[in-house]
Amino acid sequence: MTIIFSIILGYIIGCINPSYILALARGFDIREVGSGNAGASNAIITMGKKIGAISAFFDIFKAFFAVKLSVYLFPALNIAGIISGTSCIIGHIFPVFMKFRGGKGLACLGGLVLAYSVPLFFILLVAEVIIGFSLDYICVVPITGSIAFPVIYYIIERNIAGVMVLLVATAVMLYKHIENIKRIKNGTEARLSFLWKGDEEIARIQRNANVNKH
Repeated sequence: MTIIFSIILGYIIGCINPSYILALARGFDIREVGSGNAGASNAIITMGKKIGAISAFFDIFKAFFAVKLSVYLFPALNIAGIISGTSCIIGHIFPVFMKFRGGKGLACLGGLVLAYSVPLFFILLVAEVIIGFSLDYICVVPITGSIAFPVIYYIIERNIAGVMVLLVATAVMLYKHIENIKRIKNGTEARLSFLWKGDEEIARIQRNANVNKH
């Protein structure tokens, strides 16, 4: 029962999507504009850096809260936090209140890592920032992060059950980024430099999109 409650708790918390709510308050569905993703990255594209930062912070916090709450409520279950945090990621990606069309889980993964270990969070943050800026694509961050954390967790904990739970989130996040990988190949994926070269990036994406049509 504690496993079930941890899953439900994390999933429901994960379904609360700030970028979707803030976009509705402005009169549009964030899933129908920009990248079509209900997450912080598309919030930046469609509503600006401030709203994007607010969305990212909230998504990190909700996963952090889900983990800490499950650990507090279910102390006898040693992977309660991992289960709840993973369920929060799933809830963010497939929210029942949004017809299962949510975000891609990066910020929630960050919240899970933060709740597990603050030092590890900042180590991974620095590593992923370096990777992201080196390759100039934000989508490589959740792809590499979702793979790296289960490996690190296993090295530290040697807990197979926890790793198997985390790999569920990894599989889902990788699945959600298949389209990003395809767009990188055809040159229509927005680069990280979109944040400071927005007009140039939009022109490049449109140019490559037109080339791909022919």
